[in-house]
Amino acid sequence: MSETTVNADPQELAKFGDLAHRWWDPDGEFRPLHQINPLRLDWIAGLASLPGRDVVDVGCGGGILAESMARRGAKVLGIDLSTKPLKVAQLHALETGTEQLEYREIAVEQLAAEQPASFDVVTCMEMLEHVPEPASVVRACAQLVKPGGRVFFSTLNRNPKSFLFAIVGAEHVLGLLPKGTHEYARFIRPSELARFARDAGLEVDQFKGMEYNPLTKRYWLSANTDVNYLVACRRPA
Repeated sequence: MSETTVNADPQELAKFGDLAHRWWDPDGEFRPLHQINPLRLDWIAGLASLPGRDVVDVGCGGGILAESMARRGAKVLGIDLSTKPLKVAQLHALETGTEQLEYREIAVEQLAAEQPASFDVVTCMEMLEHVPEPASVVRACAQLVKPGGRVFFSTLNRNPKSFLFAIVGAEHVLGLLPKGTHEYARFIRPSELARFARDAGLEVDQFKGMEYNPLTKRYWLSANTDVNYLVACRRPA
């Protein structure tokens, strides 16, 4: 990727920008993010102590995860390339008085060139399936983390079951997400993400699946990575 091109899809940025004002509505289009956030947060905090740590949240959107990590005592920088969600995130942090939290409109590759090996923890959740070159994002995340630090990703597996559950089910049948939120061709198999991570110099520690029961409307973490999954990596010390 050349220095002048940005690893982002303008249509994806516009899509999330158009919904920015709804980001913090727990019953709105981003309801699933509000529901899964405690699970993601506890999983991250269980593997990487957050208090006093420097954390960067890549593709932070409206700041749901970034703000919750700051409330756990981390010093958090949230970055995104979609202007409107960032403004919403900044406003919400002001309204809630959340400290040790700032936001920047910058590409992860650019930040990695500016501040290599500067963060104890790097999170990149629900973003890789929205960019043209996910391997480039993984590389940049690996560059941003300090030796011995942790990098966390979450994304969607690519297989017939994930198409059925994440697109047909979540977007068309259950209405959990707006139609067109995801593009199946951009989903990433765990083996592919593990390869991106290893190629970037990261050690892959743990995979977790995230499941949903439409009857109880409950999410939980499991060993099943067929649809939504998370991966914890470490940069060797």
